[in-house]
Amino acid sequence: MKQEHQSPRDDLYSLPLNQVGSFEFDEQVVRVFPDMIARSVPGYGSILSMIEQLAARFVLPGTAVWDLGCSLGAATRLIRRTAPTDCTIHAVDNSAAMIERLRVMLTESGNSGCEVILHESDLRDVKICDSSFVVLNLTLQFLPPASRTEVIENVWRGLRPGGALLLSEKICFDEPTQQHLMTELHHDFKRANGYSDLEVAQKRTAIENRLIPESLETHIDRLKRAGFRTIAPWFQCFNFASILAVRGECDVHGNEKQ
Repeated sequence: MKQEHQSPRDDLYSLPLNQVGSFEFDEQVVRVFPDMIARSVPGYGSILSMIEQLAARFVLPGTAVWDLGCSLGAATRLIRRTAPTDCTIHAVDNSAAMIERLRVMLTESGNSGCEVILHESDLRDVKICDSSFVVLNLTLQFLPPASRTEVIENVWRGLRPGGALLLSEKICFDEPTQQHLMTELHHDFKRANGYSDLEVAQKRTAIENRLIPESLETHIDRLKRAGFRTIAPWFQCFNFASILAVRGECDVHGNEKQ
């Protein structure tokens, strides 16, 4: 099996820009994305490790797995390690550059494991069905808030009873002092990983109108209203959090257990 090439270092915002444009998942970002996300999201590696572990628990033979907003397929490729070979992983992203690079990476890694189908599509346009595991890893935050409830409801409808959703997001806080502290700690994390004050400031300007965070309580309430029975926030590092939400099992009559 071929080894993946090491990601180039993210230097997209290292020089002063006369005008900082809106952040886009274009070819420039794709080129440095693995380095960018590892140096920007505290706990990202831990979340990925747990996605692999959770997939080993929840993914059932003959079912579908959905990686919504898959980017370069970090979750997809980990799930594929443990998923039964008769499963199908659907990796969805609306960035043509991301999907094309992921296609190359999957080809280079060989054909071992279950089938992976790539979808260059808005995740709001896909219909999830017969799924045992769905991943929304740092994805919902890039959608307009008004459309997020329908996405979560679509996931719930498409999950089998006992199926699980892994939802990871950048979060915000209602209390201003806490919000300020978590933001500063996040910026400290970036600086500790080699980003300059200029890079931190320009990236923040680029992404502030593209990434709209919500509070952990808002996410939990949305999951409850969608119908999830078990909702377990399992990870938080500064202003990033991850939640495991499980759809209830059904009784012998096909009714979801309370």
